[in-house]
This record gives sequence, C-alpha cells and structure tokens, in this order.
Amino acid sequence: MDGCIFCAIVDGEAPSHRVYEDEETCAFLDANPLARGHTLVVPKAHHERVNDMPPDVAGAVGRTIARVAPAVEAAVDAPASTIAYNNGRAAGQEVPHVHAHIVPRFADDGAGPVHALFGGPGTADDGELAAVAEDVAGHL
Repeated sequence: MDGCIFCAIVDGEAPSHRVYEDEETCAFLDANPLARGHTLVVPKAHHERVNDMPPDVAGAVGRTIARVAPAVEAAVDAPASTIAYNNGRAAGQEVPHVHAHIVPRFADDGAGPVHALFGGPGTADDGELAAVAEDVAGHL
C-alpha cells in the first residue's frame, strides 16, 4: 500500500534490521525500541487491523511470533517478553499495518503487566460477564 512504512520495509524499499522472513510474514527490530531486542512481526500483505486479516494470515503471524519470541529472548538474555497488538488508533496503533510487538522483559524493567495499562484488574459480576459473552458470541 502506498505510503505504508511497513509495506516499504517488506518490499525492501525502506531499511530495516530483519530477523526473520517467510512467504507470508516478516520480523524486524523496532526502530524505536521499548527494550533492547524489541521486534515487530508483520504480515507481508497489507492489512490495517487484526480484524482485517484472513484467518490463514493471522495463523501465519502467530506461527512467526511463536518462532521469533524465544529467539529474541535468548538474544538479549531476557527471561520473558510481552507480546501485544495495538489494534486501531484508539488502542495506540501508530502504523496502520497489523504488527505484533515482541518486547523483551526483565524483572526490574518497571513496565508491569498489560493490566497496568488500565490501573490494574477490574471487576465484573457474573451477570455482566454472561451478557458480554453472549454479545461477543452473537457477533461471531
């Protein structure tokens, strides 16, 4: 897609530090890393959001994440990693091309779990959980 930096990286038109590539996906270091080794995994085909990816492409991205995450952790001697998508502008997605972040994590990095984004875990009663589950299932 014209103007998409990740499409330009996939096509070799923009520089990157690639760590992995196959027919459907590409993984490269984030140019603005949150931690040493911060890696992005993208589908080669342009899809703006996870919602736009066909299931086979989403599966390919998942397989690449499963392959690359342990290598990233080993390369930077990290005991763990946070793997996340920002899915849409309201969620903080800055580049409108699906990308998964693999961010190496350390006990003393101060970043906290994903729950820290929202100030900790919330609460919901069983009735509310049942209603939301029914609504989600109705949209599948």
